[in-house]
Amino acid sequence: MADLHIDDFYRDVATTFLRLYAIFPRKTILYVEDICGPDQPDEFGLHHPRFQAGFSAMVWLAEHGYLNFQEVIRAEALDQAVLSRRGFLLLSSRSEAGLAEPVTTEGLPPSVAERTQTNIALLRKVLREGSSIELQKAVSYLLSQPPLGGH
Repeated sequence: MADLHIDDFYRDVATTFLRLYAIFPRKTILYVEDICGPDQPDEFGLHHPRFQAGFSAMVWLAEHGYLNFQEVIRAEALDQAVLSRRGFLLLSSRSEAGLAEPVTTEGLPPSVAERTQTNIALLRKVLREGSSIELQKAVSYLLSQPPLGGH
């Protein structure tokens, strides 16, 4: 039996990381619908289970030290969300995952070539070109890394 909710979790984690990294170090309102798509409330106005899962993935990342936020906005967003030190260092560090085809760095300036080898570059590539299996491997790799630099 396929665990599709776990595939959704991996995609939500990757999307959350990409959104927050793209604006780091600014704080933002992180909307669930930007992570997992629009909500489809039921006849009682309750959030769709997929929407609830997207929200829960964002909160899980905060509970495990990958992001910080100030408060929850009606289970629809995290206010003042930003990558934590742990999240930023993880995403900006060189990837040792060895999951994706190496990016050709020939002819690139050294600073650009180095950035193509980071964990955030791996996530971008896997979300853009990869299968759900590659996404699962990439996110599992990231979540299994110990915090960098102590703290």
